[in-house]
Amino acid sequence: MEFDFTTILDRRGRDALAVDVIPYRGVQVEDGLRPIPMWVADMSFKTAPGVVAAIEQRLDHPNFGYFLLPDAYFDAIIDWQKTRHGVTGLKKAHIGYENGVLGGVSATIRALTNEGDPILVHSPTYIGFLHVLHDLNRRVVSSPLRRDANGVWRMDYADMERKIRENGIRLVIFCSPHNPCGRVWTKDEIDGAMRVYRDCGCTVISDEIWADLTFEGHRHIPTQSVSDDARARTIAFYAPSKTFSLAGLIGSYHIIYDETLKNAVTKTGSATYYNSCNVLSLHALLGAYSPSGARWVDELKTVLYGNLRYVKDFMESNFTGVSMFLPEGTYMLFADCRAWCEAHNVPMDELLARGIRAGVIWQNGADFGDPFSIRLNVALPRSLVEEAMQRLKERVFV
Repeated sequence: MEFDFTTILDRRGRDALAVDVIPYRGVQVEDGLRPIPMWVADMSFKTAPGVVAAIEQRLDHPNFGYFLLPDAYFDAIIDWQKTRHGVTGLKKAHIGYENGVLGGVSATIRALTNEGDPILVHSPTYIGFLHVLHDLNRRVVSSPLRRDANGVWRMDYADMERKIRENGIRLVIFCSPHNPCGRVWTKDEIDGAMRVYRDCGCTVISDEIWADLTFEGHRHIPTQSVSDDARARTIAFYAPSKTFSLAGLIGSYHIIYDETLKNAVTKTGSATYYNSCNVLSLHALLGAYSPSGARWVDELKTVLYGNLRYVKDFMESNFTGVSMFLPEGTYMLFADCRAWCEAHNVPMDELLARGIRAGVIWQNGADFGDPFSIRLNVALPRSLVEEAMQRLKERVFV
């Protein structure tokens, strides 16, 4: 491989939430065990060399004053979207900076709804959406995703339409690819959802932050690309942060084709005078959305898929009653542990605590709306993933 995905980084004390915080109150890692971060969705690899080089080049100039986003920023996004996702017709006027995807989601919700209004999400639901909706005093209405006979997560269009109409919903949140389930929706599936939203008169927030991390046989389809109507009613959010592990630099962007929607979102987002880009975030994006960055992502996806396949095979073959869908995208696994817990008379709280004590820092599926699942991040060097699985076998699922 051209790039390094095997070095184990000691992230402790290096501004890393993943290892400096235990997401399970009152439980600590046993002495002598190093924490293996498998919860919050960032990666434990060295980031792409092109990103680091772009930041270092900017640091050579020792002044960091006010600035405007250059044409190079917009050109990089337009080229990346065209090359990686087949987007055509995207122009600078359609793109706008956002201080994180959730910042853009928050601005959209504030622009288009009022306190107490209902908003539709799919369940399991990305925890960030739930936090934003709670903080803004909006009412969450969930439409469950269901696993079919082959274990594949599917949308229930009839349930979606019924809940939208019964609750008078006018704004929905669509996650594509889906976190935490790992589905990469097909064009037909997205078109089916957009037909429901069109018929019910809903505006769509489409979180597409995982768009770059899809695996062989699956391709991200931008929500706005499935029809002219979808293009007109959708506010899409992207970022290089998940793809290149740049969450600490902050920096996302929206793509909005409808001028009225764009004006509403932009006005609300800029009203705090806080929604502006950090200069190093700008140069990180330029380094990421480059030929070198593209090669790095292609190698990364091979590593991630291998880790996902390994963890699924290991857990399902060693822990009877644990099952999971093999993600088509993202680097998160959502493991259903209900049958194992029932068979061994172990409450989920105890199973989660066992994992933390063993130094496998994983995440409670209840936070995403499923109290019998655990979310696992596999974006680590394979040696750490294998060590985590051995700890689960020897200390947790016993």
